[in-house]
Formats: sequence, C-alpha cells, structure tokens
Amino acid sequence: MCAMNTLRVALLTHSVNPRGGVVHTLELGRALHELGHDVTVFAPARAGESMFRASPCRIVLARIEGAQQGLAGMVGERMNALKRTLADQGTGLFDVMHAQDSIGGNALADLKEQGAIRGFIRTVHHLDHFDDARLAHWQTRAWRDADAVLCVSEAWTHTMRSTCGIAAHTVTNGIDRARFGASADGETAALRERFGLGAGPVVLAVGGIEARKNTSMLLEAFAFLRRRRPGAQLVLAGGASLLDHDVYTRGFLARAAELRLDVSGKGTPVVVTGALPDASMPALYRLAGVVSMISLREGFGLVVLEALASGRAVVVSHIAPFTEYLDDKACLFADPHDAQAIAAALDTALEGRSGIDFLHAVPALLRRFTWRASAVRHLDIYGRWLARAPLALNP
Repeated sequence: MCAMNTLRVALLTHSVNPRGGVVHTLELGRALHELGHDVTVFAPARAGESMFRASPCRIVLARIEGAQQGLAGMVGERMNALKRTLADQGTGLFDVMHAQDSIGGNALADLKEQGAIRGFIRTVHHLDHFDDARLAHWQTRAWRDADAVLCVSEAWTHTMRSTCGIAAHTVTNGIDRARFGASADGETAALRERFGLGAGPVVLAVGGIEARKNTSMLLEAFAFLRRRRPGAQLVLAGGASLLDHDVYTRGFLARAAELRLDVSGKGTPVVVTGALPDASMPALYRLAGVVSMISLREGFGLVVLEALASGRAVVVSHIAPFTEYLDDKACLFADPHDAQAIAAALDTALEGRSGIDFLHAVPALLRRFTWRASAVRHLDIYGRWLARAPLALNP
C-alpha cells in the first residue's frame, strides 16, 4: 500500500456514455478522490469521443483502433484498447485494479494471465444472456478470474453465490442529492420547447428502447393511460448502449404505429430524445409528472434514486432489486408483465395519490445511499484484500 494509506486505484469502465455502470465508476472515483485517494478512470473511446461527465479524477481514454463488425468484434476492440493503454501507462502504478464490467474484466484477466498484474477486483452490476459463445465466455471469465467480486444489490450477490458459486460482496450505489435537488427551471423550459412537450402530463423513462428496460410493455401501458389522459406524452430518454437493440426497436416502432402513437418527432405522443447532455438530466426529471422504471432486469436502478431526489414519483417493477430498498412509501410497485397495472400505477401517481412520503421516507432513503458510504465500503474491501495479497505488481 502507498505511504500515508493513500491508495492508487485504477477504475475500468466500458464506455464514455451515460450508462449506469459508467455513472457508478465516475461517482465512486469522485468519492474515493474526496477521501484522499489517487484514482484514475480508464475508458475505451473512439477518436473525438470524451467522457460524458467531468471528474476530479484523472481520466485516461483508451483509443479504439480499427472498426470490427458485430458486437463481439466491438467488444474485442475495447478489451484490446484497455490492455494497450494499461500497459503503456504502467500496471505497477496501481495498488488496486477494479473493473466495472466484462470488457474491463477481460482486459485485466488477460493481464493477470500474462503475469503483468497479480489480480483484480470486479463489480457485477447485472449479467446478460448472449447467444454468441464468445460473448458468453467473456462474460463468465470476467467474474470467474477476478480475485474479489462485488455486486450493487443483494439480489445479484445472491445470484452470484447461488448460481455461480462466487462469494460476492454487496456494495450499493449512491446518489448526488445536490445535483438532482437543484432548481433547473430555465433548462426545463428549453427542453419543453426542444421536444414539443405540452401541458402534459409527461411520463419519463430513462434508458432508451431495450428489452431489458421493458420499453414495449411501457408503450402498451401508455396506450391505456392515453385513453384517460389524451394529452399525455411518453418521453424515452438516453439509450447510448454498446448492445444491438435494433430488432427490438423496430418491433417497438411497429407496435407504436398499430396503437396510433406517433413517434416521428417533436410534439408527438411518444418522444425519443436519444442521448442528452449530462447537464440536462436534472431538468428532464423536473418536467416529468411521473418516472417509470418497469425493467425486467436491473443491477440496482439508479434512475429510481435520481427521480426521487428530483421530487418525482416513480413506478417500478415489483421485483428485486427494487424490493430490497423500496417500499410503498417510496414508490408505486407494478407487475412489469401487466400493462393495465402499470397504466393504473402511472395514473395514480399523476393524480397525486402515489402515497410516496417525500417529507420523511424519501429523504431517509436517500440518506442511506451516498457515494461516500459506497466508497468507504469499497475501501474496506480493498484494504482487507491488500492485507492478504497486494493486487498489483510494484513498479
């Protein structure tokens, strides 16, 4: 360990785009930095790309070379970019090497196999199903070869233990209450004009159009809601993903056409924003009447905390991990497979009858989930591991 107990930590993430795992990486890095540690964030990036959010930590972009076809080719490019960049930077500069996903995990697994590092830590946010044998192998290897595995929810910690035989540790996410609690009236008005949002109400979902996000079921629920609230608009924000969601998106658009829900552009019943500037996100939550997160699978669900910190009611799937940390004083639960139940929950929230206790229960919940607390928990795990066997080779 470094002098004065300052750790040199390398955090690896798969992208510079605003996905949950990337947010986790940046916010964990910031919290570790504020606790006095030396953090470097590594992320693959193509020429011209930059990290979506500023950070007090050192950001090293691993430049991607070439243009491989297909998801496996793209994943391989990013793994190689991280390996090259880590080798150039010097792996011995770090006490802890910590990957937040399978791409970083495989880069570190290769370096470990080559003897360039002694080990690494891996956080599993969630696991996906891949038909491609290479992708499935890489996903497994990224946690199998790690020296310690962390999960952001008890549900995934249990899955890793019961299904994969891995004694994982739970280290949850946090929320920047100041960021999402700040006034954003001017930006909100600009977003309303940009996307043609009327008197509403607005139903907001963050994460784009994806099967895992259950976006097609939300569309069905929105169609029911429009019968009661014909002026309602559904805003689907974000969606910058490495995975290929084209087939699912085409099905979504075809179904929207059948339901006579226009998705063509500004002012339509369904508005697809694509990726937005990070600075716009607090305002986006503020213009929503209700936020929907009816995912079929999540690692934790940062959007829920962001919505609540913004003072917005949220409808979530009645599944873990949401049921671990939420109750009916903090959200409205709905069966993610029942469009009418989702629509009813959305309507209840829009009526102002959500039952969410923003005076006591929500602030207490948000106080439980801070990035500082997450960083302290990480440091405890880092320290106990380093006491047994240093993770990185000395320079």
